Amino acid sequence: MSRRTAKESKESILEAAIKVFSEKGYSQTTIREIAKKAGISVGGVYIYFKNKEEIYFTLLKYLLDEFRDRAGESIKGIEDPAEAVKNYIATNLNYAKKFKGLILIEGREHGFTSCIDIKKKFFKGQRRLIEEIIKKGISSGMFERCNVEGTARVIIGTLRGFILSLVMDSDSLFSQKECCNLILGGLLKRGVK
Repeated sequence: MSRRTAKESKESILEAAIKVFSEKGYSQTTIREIAKKAGISVGGVYIYFKNKEEIYFTLLKYLLDEFRDRAGESIKGIEDPAEAVKNYIATNLNYAKKFKGLILIEGREHGFTSCIDIKKKFFKGQRRLIEEIIKKGISSGMFERCNVEGTARVIIGTLRGFILSLVMDSDSLFSQKECCNLILGGLLKRGVK
């Protein structure tokens, strides 16, 4: 019989938590259900986490860190700023679809206020990523000159709203292409496609 490492056990707990929280919601989920789904004893869960809240906060931080890494990778090495924006948007929307249940729980049960410091740091990093793409687009002559920081804030805010509508209504009228067109329509110089 193989034994799990501490890292593997903790990852199993977090993977199980994603599933249970998504199915039942935060308030209806118990440590016992997470433990069962992870294939670990309840006492084993308490070795790594002191309570359900700590599991949830650790999970949110883990997912935000994972998304940050994926977003960075999605634009790495892309010279065309418009393509970088499209890839960034696609990564956002794909991630939102994958974790739709958790996003709904976060809104419904926590009003998006849990882990606020972690989220602020996350969104600040995402704004910086967008700012770099915008600067590159301006210096290449593809994008209109603009207030880079303000434009990055608008893009992040637009994406957050778009993701919320997508998560709440899977038959949303919006599409990834339309989201890209909207954002790039304000950035690209006229005549640049």
